[in-house]
Amino acid sequence: MNVIQTPASKVIDGYGLEPPEPFELMMEALAHLRPGETVLLLLPREPFPLYQALDAAGFSHQTRRAPDGGFEILSSRSLE
Repeated sequence: MNVIQTPASKVIDGYGLEPPEPFELMMEALAHLRPGETVLLLLPREPFPLYQALDAAGFSHQTRRAPDGGFEILSSRSLE
């Protein structure tokens, strides 16, 4: 799988996990982020509910469609 070309502090491979586990793992990882760190979530489907939660919690995110048809979501604390 190709990954967004930004080094992530943590990578969560959500392939094979059932919802809501990838969502929960992502939110837990983001809760412990230090400034400048990022989390990359790899999923076979687009996580629409996650986007609203990230926005509401003040995290920025970038989504890319992977060559295998999955999704790569890179998230970090929003710069203020």
